[in-house]
Amino acid sequence: MGKLQVGIIGAGGIARGRHLPAFQQIENAQIAAVFDTDLSKAGAAAEAFDIPAVYGTVEELLAHVEAVIICTPNKFHAELAVQALEAGVHVLCEKPMAMTTSECRDMIDASRRSGAVLTIGYHYRYMKESSTARQMVVEGEIGDPLVVRLQAMRRRKVPGWGVFTNKELQGGGSLIDYGCHLLDLALWLLDDPQPVEVNGRTYDRLSKTPGQINEWGAIDAESFSVEDHVTGYITFENGMTLLLESSWAANIKEDKEELSISGVDGGLQVFPLELYQSKFGSMMSTEPHLTNSEREDVLQAKNFIEACLGQAEVVVKPEQALRVTRIIEAVYESSRTGKSVRLDNVYADEV
Repeated sequence: MGKLQVGIIGAGGIARGRHLPAFQQIENAQIAAVFDTDLSKAGAAAEAFDIPAVYGTVEELLAHVEAVIICTPNKFHAELAVQALEAGVHVLCEKPMAMTTSECRDMIDASRRSGAVLTIGYHYRYMKESSTARQMVVEGEIGDPLVVRLQAMRRRKVPGWGVFTNKELQGGGSLIDYGCHLLDLALWLLDDPQPVEVNGRTYDRLSKTPGQINEWGAIDAESFSVEDHVTGYITFENGMTLLLESSWAANIKEDKEELSISGVDGGLQVFPLELYQSKFGSMMSTEPHLTNSEREDVLQAKNFIEACLGQAEVVVKPEQALRVTRIIEAVYESSRTGKSVRLDNVYADEV
């Protein structure tokens, strides 16, 4: 069998920094083509990564590949994914899946109609800490989970390049761009619990105040239209609660990325991975020695290609990614209205 022919849609930083280097390590796949609305950017990527073809339209690219990686601003995820899926082309779409739940459903419907693979780039699931933590939860090491806490926090690191601070193109800021990774990971570790109520609050005052120090490029305070800090409180049907906080611009000592789960029989934190239990008359803290050293972006690429070839199921199912988007949507809605948002039947027709 020949190598699966893969195309890149969007030749920006995420394609060049993550996907292109990862897919170059996959033996049964070849990055065969690239498209970007900026042809010079597409040409530069083709030269840097030895990509044979640069196409001027998405239609041309789709006619010459079997799978695509979508690395565009969030606004175009759904449109491009549906177009590719309807052409019978498999899709790995960067996170978030889309800007709205409705768009996510359109993508899932297109995948189901065509039979083409659809998965989303929530690569934190492939980290060695994450896979081991999931095994701990599945095997009952912490018992029934009670409280989940996640923090995706950066000290004054608003991405000052690209379109990250443009709400029309991205749909939001620190949560939809960064906190979404830990939210997806938490739901996956806990086997997709049913959320029933969401409370959220977003903030943008820091980044909209002129003259602020920012380590990741200059910020235009006047055009800044997304949140730089967000908090949320989610309750689930089983009584569990999740507390989330995500920020690009927190006034804290240092960056912080934490996900912890407290259960009836124990607890764990994922980064770094530690397990806490009460056993043998003692308070036990265990730090597993993790042996898997393969990069998460390479593991993600392998899983996608194997799924396209019918050799595996995708690790990130689109129905799960939809649920992440629905919760993010509810956090933003709650902040906008000042009221909690009920999600009584969010999973009813998605599994």
